[in-house]
Amino acid sequence: MLFDQATVELFKSTIQKEGYIILPSMGNSMYPLIRQGNLCRFVSCEPEELKKGDVVLYYSEMGQIIAHRFIEMKSTNYMSYYYLKGDTNLGFDAPIKEHQIVGKLVSIQKGDRNVHSGGIALDLWGKLVIAIPPLSGILRKYLNWKTHYQF
Repeated sequence: MLFDQATVELFKSTIQKEGYIILPSMGNSMYPLIRQGNLCRFVSCEPEELKKGDVVLYYSEMGQIIAHRFIEMKSTNYMSYYYLKGDTNLGFDAPIKEHQIVGKLVSIQKGDRNVHSGGIALDLWGKLVIAIPPLSGILRKYLNWKTHYQF
């Protein structure tokens, strides 16, 4: 789904005013951590506070709102670029700039269960998926299989 700049600014102002925003998940790029329809709660964050493995909500140059895992920040010519990646994606997203960051994931509502970031399971999963890059390919193959062979 594409969003215009006014909608992105509405998301940012909602986070500032209410302290958070809750958005439903679409897609499977963060599977199995985040599944289609999970409700994701995001709070404001300063880019310099991001830790490797955090899940960041940002808007792309194409107008998409995306929540992917923060991998690293690099500075080039006095500009900071943030590198993110979906857990089941084989490659990185296009680098983003600070102004594209909307918020940081703090919890996921999975049915009647609420999973908080900072917990052992979420932190461990984040470290695992970053440390073992082939895991993304395995997950992607599983999702492709599931899509084609599920009855």
